[in-house]
Amino acid sequence: MTPLRRIKKRNSAIKRIVELDQRAETCVVIHYSCESFYDKTDGKTPRVTSIAVRNLASGQTESFSIHKIAEQRKINFANIESNYDSLEKEMLDEFYQHLSKTKHCTWIHWNMRDINYGFPAIEHRYKVLGGNPIELPEERKFDLARALIDVFGVKYINHPRLENLIKLNKMTARDFLVGKDEADAFTNKEFVKLHQSTLRKADIMANIFERLSDGSIKTNATWKDIYGLSMESVVGYIKQHWIISALSIVSAMIGLIAKLKGLF
Repeated sequence: MTPLRRIKKRNSAIKRIVELDQRAETCVVIHYSCESFYDKTDGKTPRVTSIAVRNLASGQTESFSIHKIAEQRKINFANIESNYDSLEKEMLDEFYQHLSKTKHCTWIHWNMRDINYGFPAIEHRYKVLGGNPIELPEERKFDLARALIDVFGVKYINHPRLENLIKLNKMTARDFLVGKDEADAFTNKEFVKLHQSTLRKADIMANIFERLSDGSIKTNATWKDIYGLSMESVVGYIKQHWIISALSIVSAMIGLIAKLKGLF
């Protein structure tokens, strides 16, 4: 990617972030947990186990989970496994009912882009279970993980990016489970633990977005990572940062005045 294209992409991402922040009441953060998609050997897609949807402005969070549906239906947790299909279907019924009321919102997510993990995966699971999913338009989705790369460059934090970003910014990671631990929690039928992790991640993502929008997010990105080292990137940086532009003009004027004084 050329430095000029890099700067244009960065500016575009920043513009979108500012726009979303200005209408935070119509933005929601989504995270969901599922079975491990690496350990599946039967060809079936991973079950969705819990979903959290948090309003960016109010912090109000709606949650959907297999264990909550089981509790409502008076099904003992020990018997959840034999009722997985019906419980997952009912959970997704509730989720899509909620989505139908908030489809005008922008949905902020973390790498929810494909059939392995993402909106397409949730849609597919719902279809498998007999549901008719509402497809969210692409313009209503905002990938926070990709936006951070667009703003700070691919080296802004080491992998795993989310976990390391949390540590660097000293965010509360209580109840947070990494992907493998979430999958293990599902296998071990630790549904409450799994659900708490889903809620925590939605909270953390909202925190990351807020820090990104107000400029307080900490990363390991260097000036070179962000802008590149070229004349194009320097010019782009100066145009974007008006203070530097103003200082450049003042410096040029001082130099001109000094030259004029030397002539008289």
